[in-house]
Amino acid sequence: MHIRVQRPALRVIWSCWLTERSSDRMASKETVIATVAEKAPVTAERKIRDDLDAKLPKPYVPRAVVAADTENINGTWGHKHNNMSVLQQHVAFFDQDDDGIIYPSETYRGFRILGFNPVASFIFMILVHSTMSYATLPSWLPSPYFPIYIQNIHKAKHGSDSATYDTEGRYIPANLENIFSKYAHTVPDKLTLGELWHMTQATRNAFDFFGWTASKLEWGVLYVLAKDEEGFLSKEAVRRCFDGSLFQYCAKAQKTSTTKME
Repeated sequence: MHIRVQRPALRVIWSCWLTERSSDRMASKETVIATVAEKAPVTAERKIRDDLDAKLPKPYVPRAVVAADTENINGTWGHKHNNMSVLQQHVAFFDQDDDGIIYPSETYRGFRILGFNPVASFIFMILVHSTMSYATLPSWLPSPYFPIYIQNIHKAKHGSDSATYDTEGRYIPANLENIFSKYAHTVPDKLTLGELWHMTQATRNAFDFFGWTASKLEWGVLYVLAKDEEGFLSKEAVRRCFDGSLFQYCAKAQKTSTTKME
């Protein structure tokens, strides 16, 4: 049986095909996303990564238990997350008896284990517990022991930070990558002390005086702890700080160094 297609029908088919081609072209053009605005020079100065999708699956999706980046898509090799959020893992090192509560004495011992002197460790202990304890308590009543409850550590998250942790304590890989694409101008994936200062200045929220101070102190302590021999803070050190595995690494290195000296 021979089927004849009438000309009007052919015209409809041809019109539909052209419409689809036009839509495809428009969609292709829309995928080009501008990351720099000519009248906002800061957007050119602080560049963001637009190639992350090719190197890391869904880089903008917060990770609950692993601190991933383009070189470590499954997080830190050999690091056990114990079903804790990345923010909980970050502070778990200081929970010396693994009871889910960090007391001031444990924080002091933790900093001493990392190699800080007694005076610095005592000051860090006072600052950490005086500012974070109450927010994590399970009740409205303050505690004279100033404990920090790891389960509620997300409530102690402050502003003017890098936003690599979200408000529930998950970890956002894209924000870690953007720290270095925006501010690491001397060496890729490494920050100088000056670049670190510039970064903490750039991430400030208006009138957030506590956040400004806390951010500078936290990044300053990290720089002292993890800078390399050339004075750079690497992306790998920062990433491992976020999941707490850096503290375990530094503690082992400090113990080995002390043993050799003896």
